[in-house]
Amino acid sequence: MFRRVPSTFAPVDLAPVPADYVVGPGDELRICVRGQVNIQANLRVDRSGEIYLPQVGNVHVAGLDFSQLDKQLRDAVGRVYRNFDLTVDMGQIRSIQVYVSGEARQPGVYTVSSLSTLVDALFASGGPAVEGSLHSIELRRDGAVVTRLDLYDLLIRGDKTKDTKLLPGDVIFIPPVGAQVAVWGSVRNPAFYELLPQESLGDVLRDAGGVSAVAAEARVSIERIDEHRNRRAMEIAFGTSGANTTLAEGDVIRVFSIVPKYEKTITLRGNIANPGRFAWHDGMHLSELIPDKESLLTRDYWWRRAQMGLPDPEFEPIPALANMRQPLDNHPIEIPRHLQRQEQLPSQMQNGSLNQMGVTQVASNTSQDQYGSQNVRPYDADTAQDLPDQFGIQNAVPQQEQQAPGQYQNQPLTAQQRTSSMSVAATQNRSSSQSRVSSQRTEVRLPAPEIDWDYAVIERVNAETLKTELIPFDLGRLVLQHDVSQDLALEPNDIVSIFSQADIRVPVAEETKLVRLDGEFFHAGVYSAWPGETLRQLVERAGGLTPNTYLYGSEFTRESTRVVQQARIDEYVQALALNIQRGAVQLASSASASPQTAANAVVAQTSEQNLVAALRQVRATGRIVLEFHADSRGLESIPNIALEDGDQFVVPHAPTAVNVVGAVYNQNSFLHKVGSGREPICGSPVAPIGTRTAAVNS
Repeated sequence: MFRRVPSTFAPVDLAPVPADYVVGPGDELRICVRGQVNIQANLRVDRSGEIYLPQVGNVHVAGLDFSQLDKQLRDAVGRVYRNFDLTVDMGQIRSIQVYVSGEARQPGVYTVSSLSTLVDALFASGGPAVEGSLHSIELRRDGAVVTRLDLYDLLIRGDKTKDTKLLPGDVIFIPPVGAQVAVWGSVRNPAFYELLPQESLGDVLRDAGGVSAVAAEARVSIERIDEHRNRRAMEIAFGTSGANTTLAEGDVIRVFSIVPKYEKTITLRGNIANPGRFAWHDGMHLSELIPDKESLLTRDYWWRRAQMGLPDPEFEPIPALANMRQPLDNHPIEIPRHLQRQEQLPSQMQNGSLNQMGVTQVASNTSQDQYGSQNVRPYDADTAQDLPDQFGIQNAVPQQEQQAPGQYQNQPLTAQQRTSSMSVAATQNRSSSQSRVSSQRTEVRLPAPEIDWDYAVIERVNAETLKTELIPFDLGRLVLQHDVSQDLALEPNDIVSIFSQADIRVPVAEETKLVRLDGEFFHAGVYSAWPGETLRQLVERAGGLTPNTYLYGSEFTRESTRVVQQARIDEYVQALALNIQRGAVQLASSASASPQTAANAVVAQTSEQNLVAALRQVRATGRIVLEFHADSRGLESIPNIALEDGDQFVVPHAPTAVNVVGAVYNQNSFLHKVGSGREPICGSPVAPIGTRTAAVNS
């Protein structure tokens, strides 16, 4: 309370002067007399305690209360004049000096307003120090104690009745702290408290704000030091008799809290719509906790499904382009940093656009997939967290194109160039926004992990041995088939856990597998693979391959493989970075290395570190190589491999061009003609310098 003193604690000079205010040298009196004589003056009390009233003479006012001042002045004027009216008020009040001594934070001499009180001076000095007493603060005047202030009354109970106005030369003395006890545990204000003589446990607990709502009524522990030699523990009953226990210096009081145990309660957790604690009663069974299969669909599942119905965001022009004003002269300006790229995300994607469901889509929360697109992850504005990325339908923003060389460089533009630049940038932004809207892609994914219908468990503590027992049951037979044998009886404090396939891996045949077929299929799309179905069988179910299929250029990716590949890449990069560090340490510790060798080593180390930084950006694709040949055709060429969730099979169309690169005069792509010979369609080869070869790819 004293550490950061608000300015409102400072005495206000314009505050009304109380009736018992004592007038002294330095005070200003505002006197107005009307009638037989007219006097209006602001008079200051001199050192002798008098004021000079015009046409009246000197009047002694020092030592009078403000309430007595009116009578004193009327008597002085009345000795000379009759039939007059007089008013008196205080103008600028004087300052006084007081002394703060003892165990104060900042002892010394303080100049304060004459309206200040003992508490005001304590605030000005920072209050008592850690070693100072709060119970007995003395105000001394002329060698006698005027009052003793107990700050516990002010800080805890708000009682300020012992506060007294200060006079010049007053001494505020803060004695050393008295006996102290420590209070902790289930109390509202755990702290060290100073004791008064014969203070009891109940008094200290009241100072601590009382016990909290979770305090146990069983007992209160007190650790006590006997005669500065031994320490012992004692327990006091929580009640009237225990509250009357007298405390001693150095006692450590601990108020225990209740044991966090629930009586006659069942806990339901896991893959459930309404997890929580439920009241137990005699004869309670599992079917009461899980009445139907709909109760196993989590709120997260329904929330993710709700995201599928969100409309596409509406894109607007970048506000910076519309708000830029025309210059008044030809002074150069600079293009803003966020406009220096050819492709810009729309303003709502940059700043976060709030849609109808309260979900903000932020451009920074993007992840690039193998198709070169960035999946914008929804953002929950209420919880300030990214929502899970297994959404059934996600909007994808195509990857931004590379900036053309020299385009939108950070170069100043004149006023004549700005208008054309702004129009071009706005046109490109609108066209890019329209292209993004038209190229948004719909993806089908599992809204949430599937339910594990084969296994759920009851955790129960044995009442005799206090050991945890696991009682499994078949969730599918209980909920779907209503099997009475699986409707187990529940006991108090049981914990029922419902799992999903993300918690416990189930057999592959029982997993829900979504496989994506892209490219040259008669019915390309996302399919749910049947148990035991292979890639060839799925392609056959999708209508087979088109005649324009090019299996030799196909790509098969798997999520589990990508995870393993990424882990191997990370391990290799980590080992490489460790070897580079070891080499640098060995070179630094070598005393025989010449300066030239050390300089070359530094250059090599910098190059290696750049290589490691580049390798850290490498991301695995999860591609599995299938043994196709250039002449592979038909379903028989597709291997019968088992499918997993997240598999993707992309089959491109047959290429129609031949690319010629290398040491030729005309490097280009040419249409491929079946059965054509090797005509010199690209011109003669360049004159050989040594031995050269030309690479031809189709």
